[in-house]
Amino acid sequence: MTVDLGSTPVRTLQTADGRLAYREAGTGQPLVLLHGGFTDHRMWEQQIPALAATHRVIAWDTRGHGASDNATRPFRQVDDLADLLRGLDAAPAILVGLCMGGGIAVDCALEYPELVRAVVVSGVGTSEPVFEDPWVLEVMAEQQRALAAGDLDGWADAFVRWAVGPHRDLSEVDPDVTRLVREMGLTTLGKHTPDEPDHRVPVTDTWERVPGIKIPLIALNGALDTADHLAMAARLVDLVPGGRSVAIPGAGHYPNMENPARFNAELAAILEQLP
Repeated sequence: MTVDLGSTPVRTLQTADGRLAYREAGTGQPLVLLHGGFTDHRMWEQQIPALAATHRVIAWDTRGHGASDNATRPFRQVDDLADLLRGLDAAPAILVGLCMGGGIAVDCALEYPELVRAVVVSGVGTSEPVFEDPWVLEVMAEQQRALAAGDLDGWADAFVRWAVGPHRDLSEVDPDVTRLVREMGLTTLGKHTPDEPDHRVPVTDTWERVPGIKIPLIALNGALDTADHLAMAARLVDLVPGGRSVAIPGAGHYPNMENPARFNAELAAILEQLP
């Protein structure tokens, strides 16, 4: 069963430093979807209606992404999430996050455990990533070179490589997936200027602290994701008591977009098993 979202609007929550945008559907246990870096809540288009059949689903745009306002002063993404959960009376919530969003979800379990019921991450460990794979370093350098040159198309081409991954070429990935990844990336990039300060304040000592997480934590990864992303997710579930991993075959860094039916089924099974 799925829910017809129709024209469900993008709403905003006013904070001390601008508005946070989100989309909401369904009723029941709150479940928050946290997107990856440079994307926005649209990456969850295939999850929102399916999950809204059984949960109150909230898909937000992190500050500086999508329809959310940019920061004008130092902030922590995890504090924004806490403000969202409290402002929408949505705690304790199940947090489902991919890459950057998964890191924010883990941060929330560390900083605000009373607001979190369970965490499901995809392609991430904590908000302190470890990148050492040559392919990953090459793509990151390619993005930086394009930015320095003001080459937005070049940056977008490099950004799309995360969706393709090191094991395939572009022709092997659904063009609708790469189109949306590119569109979201350029939308978020267009909100910022090259000389804009990065106001993000990190959460620290996350890897040392994750063994203290007491709630269920599951990694739901694309089997074709990069070695670094899979290694970080594996390290995370090894450190958290009771943590475990599930793989989505044939999918890369965005398994929810590439194989939504399998991703949704695996996520539904995880949700059914939560205490």
